[in-house]
Amino acid sequence: MVFSSIVFLFYFLPVFFLLYYLADKKYKNLIILLGSVFFYSWGAPKFIFILLGTTLVDFYVVKQIDRQENDTARKLMLLLSLSINLGLLFYFKYSNFFVDNLNHLLMKMGMHEVGWAAIVMPIGISFYTFETLTYVVDVYRRVHKPLHNFWDYQLYIILFPKLIAGPIIRFHDFADQIYDHVNHETADNILRGLYRFVIGLGKKVLIANPMAFAATHIFSLPPDTLGTTLAWYGALSYTMQIYFDFSGYSDMAIGLGLMMGFRIPENFNNPYTATSITDFWRRWHISLGTWMRNYLYIPLGGNRVDSKWRLYFNLWIVFLLSGLWHGAAWGFVIWGAYHGCFLVIERVFLGKLLKRIGPLSVIYSFLVVTIGWVFFKMEHLHPSLEYLKRMFAWHPENCIWLPTPTHNIMMMVAMFFSFFTLIPIGQKIQQRVFEKDFGRAGHTLMTLLAIVLFIVCGARITVSTFNPFIYFRF
Repeated sequence: MVFSSIVFLFYFLPVFFLLYYLADKKYKNLIILLGSVFFYSWGAPKFIFILLGTTLVDFYVVKQIDRQENDTARKLMLLLSLSINLGLLFYFKYSNFFVDNLNHLLMKMGMHEVGWAAIVMPIGISFYTFETLTYVVDVYRRVHKPLHNFWDYQLYIILFPKLIAGPIIRFHDFADQIYDHVNHETADNILRGLYRFVIGLGKKVLIANPMAFAATHIFSLPPDTLGTTLAWYGALSYTMQIYFDFSGYSDMAIGLGLMMGFRIPENFNNPYTATSITDFWRRWHISLGTWMRNYLYIPLGGNRVDSKWRLYFNLWIVFLLSGLWHGAAWGFVIWGAYHGCFLVIERVFLGKLLKRIGPLSVIYSFLVVTIGWVFFKMEHLHPSLEYLKRMFAWHPENCIWLPTPTHNIMMMVAMFFSFFTLIPIGQKIQQRVFEKDFGRAGHTLMTLLAIVLFIVCGARITVSTFNPFIYFRF
């Protein structure tokens, strides 16, 4: 079930919040849990049992880790939990990829292919697997005590606002909220959550979807038919699509959580205004970057290594794995390695130069990111390189596909909202909407604007069948 669907907006959401707000305080977590199970089961009824089963095993293994004093026993149980979770992630997400590559290699060698039935991946497995890992690792490190009972743990994993596409919430940042979120369920938070949800819905429906329509059509054209201008238009469309699609979903998740008193962390901070790729990754998919830093980069040695080359290797390998986490295709691996290379180059010498050129560094960062998205979109090396050739070697237009005035208008809107915080008034507007307290007049105005925006989005959804969500498959 996608947040921007008719089923979610006009059926699930009203019924869920009606039951939630009418329920006694002691039953609210039960309502959330049942609603989350229904939410996940709607799109993946078979996989809900895998999710429930693995979390059940995890819960009792982690209980034993907490009770044990013997370090060897604790490490063995940690290894057991990690093996189960990472094993399932590998099986469902990467088996097809590795078997396909093995068969390709066998064919080249003149040998018989391995028989294999394609495996369907559970929705959101990458996100909830990382959260199960934070639970076991945080308890193992004694950062936080395990939760009281299985249903509390289940609520942490399956909470529907962040279940499918994050933000990825670390256990020790969220654990206490399971027991005290109702205390933060104030009228102000409910209204602010509503505003945030509708803003995210607007990002998704009114900006990301038109950009997705253009990107889908352009990237599906044979590369040798593309003119240079259209190739760049397609790359920019996808650049805008993935940002407003994913940040819009994160806004909706944060808003829904706030309406229940949960404080879900920010996931984006105007990433296209970054002054370097290092800065970009402080602003883009913040929860994933935080996870990678705390549970992969630091255990590898982080910055506390003997040589710069080991530091550079750690950076590169983390982003290589980050690319693989996004998808089981070589394009994702190359995308991760590509960003890792720029991070290393910036550490070596480019970072100092970028500080000297001031605002021009934003152009550098945006171009590097836009080129990288081609690998992410195409998913394979050869078609990505063919597309990039059309972008960087001049080819005249042949009018095989032309963006409509609507696409052009929404492209300008997307570009404006991507960069408007570069000017002081833009920063003030963003802070006013997302951070400052509203008085009665402010709430009245924001409520009216939210109602209008929701009606416009609802009308758009009902008349359009094109409503993709990029991160739904991760």
